[in-house]
Amino acid sequence: MRGYTVIEEGCIGNPKDWRPAVSVIVPVYNAERYLDQALASIEAQTLPDIEIICINDGSTDDSLGILEAHAARDERIRLIDRPNGGYGSACNRGLDEARGKWIAIVEPDDYLLPNMFETMTRFASRFKESVDIAKTPYWRILNPDTPQESRLNCSYRHRVKPRKQPFRIAEAPHLLRHHPSIWSALYRRTFLERNGIRFPEYPGAGWADNPFLVETLCQAGAIAYLDEPFYCYREESPEEYDAFVRRQGIMPLDRWQAMMDVLERLGIDDPAILETMVRRGFTYLNGIVEVLGMSEEVSAAAQAMFARMNPDLVFADPELSPANRQLFAESRGIEEPSSSKAAYAAALVREGLYTLSNNGIGYTLSMVGKQLKR
Repeated sequence: MRGYTVIEEGCIGNPKDWRPAVSVIVPVYNAERYLDQALASIEAQTLPDIEIICINDGSTDDSLGILEAHAARDERIRLIDRPNGGYGSACNRGLDEARGKWIAIVEPDDYLLPNMFETMTRFASRFKESVDIAKTPYWRILNPDTPQESRLNCSYRHRVKPRKQPFRIAEAPHLLRHHPSIWSALYRRTFLERNGIRFPEYPGAGWADNPFLVETLCQAGAIAYLDEPFYCYREESPEEYDAFVRRQGIMPLDRWQAMMDVLERLGIDDPAILETMVRRGFTYLNGIVEVLGMSEEVSAAAQAMFARMNPDLVFADPELSPANRQLFAESRGIEEPSSSKAAYAAALVREGLYTLSNNGIGYTLSMVGKQLKR
C-alpha cells in the first residue's frame, strides 16, 4: 500500500483527523548510509500506533529514494520533500505536521530498540499528573559499523535520582549537564504547543538541539525519567570531532550563549541549573582549545562566556580543574580564592569510580589515559 506522502504544496493519504499515539519526526539530509536501518527500527516498534514524518531536507544523495521505498511499503510514513533549510527548520516542519499525543525525534544515522515507544508511553501513563516529557538515557555506539563496535551507557545513566516522579528539572539538573540527547525522550505535543517551543533555525545542523534542550526541560512542569536506554546513538570518532571543530570553530560557545538567553528569558536563576551551564561551558571551551588552541577568536568567545558566569558558582565547583579556575579568574580580572587541589583530585576519583561502574574497566582506563594526556 502506498504510504502517506506529503509534498511541499499538498497532502494525500490518511485522513487528517487520525491521532496516533506518537508522531516520530525524522529530519534527513544525506543519510543514505544509515537511513534504511533507522527507518526499519522505527517501523519495527512494538507500539504500532505511530506516524513517521520524514523530512527530506534537500538531500543530494539517494536518501529520497530510500524514503520513497519505505513510504511505499508502510502507510504510516508521511514524506516531505523540500529544499534544504537546516536541521532546526526540518524539525519545525515535522512539528507543524505532527498529530500524535507524543512527539519523538529520531536522527537518521541512529536506530531504536523495538520496545522504545511502547515502554516509554506506558511509563508516562503510570502517573496521575500529566507528564510533559518522558526521558531516558541512551546507548552510546562507539566505533560503529566496525569490528571494534561497542555499546556503552551514556554519562547520566544511574545518576538521575529525583526525590519523586514526576519532577521539575531543578530536582535533577544532571539532565542539563551532559549531551543534549533530545531524541532519547518523548514530548507531549500539547506541552510544546502551549509554550510555543520550536527549534532555532540555524543553517545546517547548527546544534539547534542545545536551545531546544533548555526550552523543553526548563519549561516542563512534570518530567518522568525511566533509567533504561532504548535509543542507539552512533558516536562520532575523535577524528570526526576534530574535523567538526576545525569547520565550526567557536560555534559551540555561540550555542552556550543561546542557552543562557533562553534561561534569562524564562527568568531562571536556580543555582543548580546555572551550575550545569558553568560545567557545559567549560566542557565546550576545553574541547575547542584542544583542537584550535587559545586563538584570539577563541579567547574573545571565552571572555564573553565568562562574563555571564557567576564567579561564586565557578570557584565553588570542585570538578573544575585548577587551570580552568585560573583562566576564569585572569579573564575576569578577579582574584582566585584559595582552594584545595585535593578536592579536585577527589572529584576525579569519584568520576573514575562512576565510569568504572557504568562502563567497565577497559573504557575507564582509556578515559584516564586521555585525561592524563590533556
